[in-house]
Amino acid sequence: MKDIPRFAATLTLVALIAAGSLAWINEITKPKILEQQEKELTQALTYVLPGVQKENIVPIREDGEILYYEGYRDKDRTQFAGYALLVLSQGYSSTIRTLVGVDSTGTILAIKVLFQQETPGLGTRCEEIRTGESVPWWQAQFSDKNALELAVDKDGGSIESITGATITSRAITEGISKHVKLVLDIIKNK
Repeated sequence: MKDIPRFAATLTLVALIAAGSLAWINEITKPKILEQQEKELTQALTYVLPGVQKENIVPIREDGEILYYEGYRDKDRTQFAGYALLVLSQGYSSTIRTLVGVDSTGTILAIKVLFQQETPGLGTRCEEIRTGESVPWWQAQFSDKNALELAVDKDGGSIESITGATITSRAITEGISKHVKLVLDIIKNK
């Protein structure tokens, strides 16, 4: 019984040292993590807006938040290429972050899944690149489709669901459709 306070004090000291160490490491690595995330976003933006250089992509903000990006083919910003928008969708086991490039009519130029933690071997197949291909097969099927009319095949649409991962497939597809409609409505009403 006399040892309980000593054990509690020792445990408290170890917990404080561990928490302090984690906070210190977080502070040290935070700038590098943010830099890497920015680099990945820039690469994804130029992927979903084909033919657009990173310096010709303009973030459109409202109340300090980025609503969407506008991409131009030239540095004078006279040749409009399309919009890029970040879509957050609730999948089976995670929030999926997808970047979507669309033209002014809502036709998808390309999509890129930026983050997901779906079930390995099922939902994670949304990023799978098949042998002999250079882009994820599931994401490639979105190109040239009207974002406002998207649906998975199980709902009568043209997007092939990932076998065993209908929730993931449906979440990304419906999220893109809803978000593109919302952003195009905002743009029309400006």
